[in-house]
Amino acid sequence: MTTWNTILVIGKNPKIQDFLRPRCHQLFAVDDIREMTEVLSTLEPDCIIVDEHIPHISLCDFLRQRQGVGSSVPILVLRNADSPGQQEELDRFGAVCCLDIEFADRFERLSRPAIPVLTTANSRDPKYFSEECPPCATIVGRSPSMLKTLKMIRLVARSTCNPVLIVGETGTGKELAARAVHVLRHGSDKRFVALNCAALTATLLESELFGHVKGAFTSADRDKTGLLELAEDGTIFLDEISEMPLDLQAKLLRVVQERNFRKVGGTKDIPCRATIISSSNRNLHKTVEESKFRRDLYYRLAICPIVLAPLRADSRRDDILLLADYFIQTSTICPEKAGRIKGLTKLAQEALLKHSWPGNVRELKNVIERAILFETGDRIGSTNLILHHDMFDDVAGDPPIINMTDFSLEKAEKELVKRALQQVNWQKTRAAALLGITRATLYAKVRQHNIPDPSVSSENASAEEPTLPILSA
Repeated sequence: MTTWNTILVIGKNPKIQDFLRPRCHQLFAVDDIREMTEVLSTLEPDCIIVDEHIPHISLCDFLRQRQGVGSSVPILVLRNADSPGQQEELDRFGAVCCLDIEFADRFERLSRPAIPVLTTANSRDPKYFSEECPPCATIVGRSPSMLKTLKMIRLVARSTCNPVLIVGETGTGKELAARAVHVLRHGSDKRFVALNCAALTATLLESELFGHVKGAFTSADRDKTGLLELAEDGTIFLDEISEMPLDLQAKLLRVVQERNFRKVGGTKDIPCRATIISSSNRNLHKTVEESKFRRDLYYRLAICPIVLAPLRADSRRDDILLLADYFIQTSTICPEKAGRIKGLTKLAQEALLKHSWPGNVRELKNVIERAILFETGDRIGSTNLILHHDMFDDVAGDPPIINMTDFSLEKAEKELVKRALQQVNWQKTRAAALLGITRATLYAKVRQHNIPDPSVSSENASAEEPTLPILSA
């Protein structure tokens, strides 16, 4: 039944949220237009739903702004039967209006975002997929490192290992691995609930994870079911767990050890039946030594870690051209070119193999899709491979020279993120696209490396990063 990836709801109508929850992978909710504007600076939903309690004037102002930036995201607005004039005005802004009783039917008729459809041959072509790859996973790769990872996924999924830890750099496919473990262990009919620990403040993260009771804090006007409870006997995926605050790590440790938890402000123990899968793009052992991650939690998580090697690793480089070919054959970015582009020229292949791929598989996919956009022939040439280091050639001034005696991957990553932000005048959506990462990851990198935004004063810096209240996945 799920056909949407991300849906954003404005308003507090619980019936709408209950209806939408099983129809999307992630459901976000905000209370008013102001919060929605903040959330849209870091989130790109596939659909926006507005309930009938949102003021008409504020909604029209918002829709007018969306028209100005050329957004094509469908917006469905609930309105009362006694406001036909409002409906006509909203229709002119491109919103779809309906009555409460019509909502389910109108929602089902909304145009879904294009989802890549693979042919049967490509979806399980042995050229791309090892026999070790679970049928439920689209993890392309036949390198020694990937074969080892796929074997580990099967081994862990068939065991009762809980929690499960997945480690690997940004863009290596940690969520794909988590979903593979989930389906192999629980099947596709159990819930897979994902939570990005880097995208929320400490207070919201605790509330989303454990839930809260009415009156637990000022804005807690009703009981809230946490994601641990919502996952039931399926899986909860804690992405970027290294970004979780230390005090919350202590509470998660209790869940892992005792297999129960309490809602914020609650006194009743709730059993945790879900498989807990966590991931990190950082070296957790090093983070423990730096006292930024709890040692006891680390050893409870790292029972049998699943490791995803970066593309630059010698044991993984055999997958670079294989992945590039797979993305060429399955891309839907230019439907009119489907099947026309046969592959890469020799020079293009050499360029891909020489690149260090800091963004890993996600970066490689972006490079190939950009090349498909530009290519007019039947093979992608090296001139159309726009690698990330090529994007910063026009940045004013020479890049700072890092003394090799003081060189580190962390400094290189900080410099890359900083230059990407400078290139696009600190427009974080575009910077994330350049780097081949999500906006939530970009925000985490900016915090991690303490990169100051020149356009934001220190007293307003705390308002720069909006919080995203995730309701379910």
